[in-house]
Amino acid sequence: MKLTLNTIQNAMGAVGFLGDAGDVIPTGVQTDSRVLKKGELFFCISGERFDGHNFARLAVEHGACAVVAERPPFSMDEMCSMECEEGGVPLLMVRNSVDALGRLAAYHRQQTSATVVGVTGTAGKTTVKEVLAQVLSVRGETARNHLNLNNQIGLPVSMLAATGEERFWVMEAGISEPHDMDELAGVLRPDLAIVLNVGSGHTQGLGDKGVAYYKARMLNYIAKGGVGLVSGDYPDLVREARRNFREVRLFSVKDPEATYFAEYAGPESETHGRYKVRLEGRDFEIVAPFRGAFAAENVVAVAAAAYILGLKSEEIIKGFADARLPEKRFCCQQRGNWLVIDDSYNANPLSSARMLETASEMAGGRPLMLVMGEMRELGGEAVSAHVQLGKNMAEAAPEAVFWVGGHAEEVRRGLAEAGWSGEMQIVQTPEDFVNRFMDTGLRAGLVLFKGSRGNKLERLVEAFCVEPCKLEEGDAV
Repeated sequence: MKLTLNTIQNAMGAVGFLGDAGDVIPTGVQTDSRVLKKGELFFCISGERFDGHNFARLAVEHGACAVVAERPPFSMDEMCSMECEEGGVPLLMVRNSVDALGRLAAYHRQQTSATVVGVTGTAGKTTVKEVLAQVLSVRGETARNHLNLNNQIGLPVSMLAATGEERFWVMEAGISEPHDMDELAGVLRPDLAIVLNVGSGHTQGLGDKGVAYYKARMLNYIAKGGVGLVSGDYPDLVREARRNFREVRLFSVKDPEATYFAEYAGPESETHGRYKVRLEGRDFEIVAPFRGAFAAENVVAVAAAAYILGLKSEEIIKGFADARLPEKRFCCQQRGNWLVIDDSYNANPLSSARMLETASEMAGGRPLMLVMGEMRELGGEAVSAHVQLGKNMAEAAPEAVFWVGGHAEEVRRGLAEAGWSGEMQIVQTPEDFVNRFMDTGLRAGLVLFKGSRGNKLERLVEAFCVEPCKLEEGDAV
């Protein structure tokens, strides 16, 4: 972002401007005073837990070049003090800070010559965003949102972090409420919109018209001359997509006759898989930084998008070969006698079923241990979804199961109905988990950590990788 405060004021529709630094160009934007860097523009965001207006003074002390606020964030004494002090900053007053942030990002998007890609879906969208950005980087500089900063704050901040001079932007949009996609896609205006899949996820907020309806809303906001790329394997998604955008291109992992098709060809290594890809009649094979049949969907979405944007098969192959996955998403590491799969960042019925299938395949006869957590924001589908999750867990044939969070009885019921006869252990803390794990007698194999973010399974991952694995490494010596 290379915009002066005067331009920013106009782009946001600010209702007031106090100060004398209209030609200053912020080095970036920030909503968290704790990590703000000198020269950044600070937005005061009122949230459920914190109100950014209470941290405006701290942001100024950390070097903010200006402050955007809905109401005066400083007392009269502070204002007088700041005006006298060297380093006093302008104050831009807006009616709504989140809306102003979105308007500024939308203005920045209009100025860029980058080709903008929007990615959404129920499962795998962050992986697709990350891998696609790395594949496109083979052709030119590519910006993307950090991890899953994909809401009405994270997406604009990510867009504004881009200079605007990149070759590509790849931005993920995550939704949980009916209005979310209209607000996000209206800011992003993608040249290429990818809807990866649909399943039960955030159904508590999207249950009135269905997930497919709201995910497909992104296609309404495609820039003139743009392309919609959608999975053809979900009939309700295809139907909704065609209602929103006339020229939809379909990819598939089920229909070999599809214009864009991919299938799993087997493991390449402990953590990588081989996939056969067909793009508009051209066949080639890639090696991806994940395994399993489910991931063919990610592969074909990335490969098709890159191909539509002009990359050759050789560039796509190289991009996949060099790609790395973000933390807590199919993060595989060998710790002592255990292969640890950390996929703990989030979970819904679709992503959980797929990861269980992959973990079972990767175990390859080794003992499999499941450390799973509650799938949240499922509304009225929560009970049946957790019973089904228990059945899916049983099909993976685990040696041990540990559970964190609610709906434990539903999971236990699903396990029993599917014929699993083991004991599901309920754990509350990392210490509790480690102690119960040590009692199992298991000392080698594969362990999967998977659950919704609120379960904080990363604490259990860390505890497992420090204590049990350390013990086993010592025993091996």
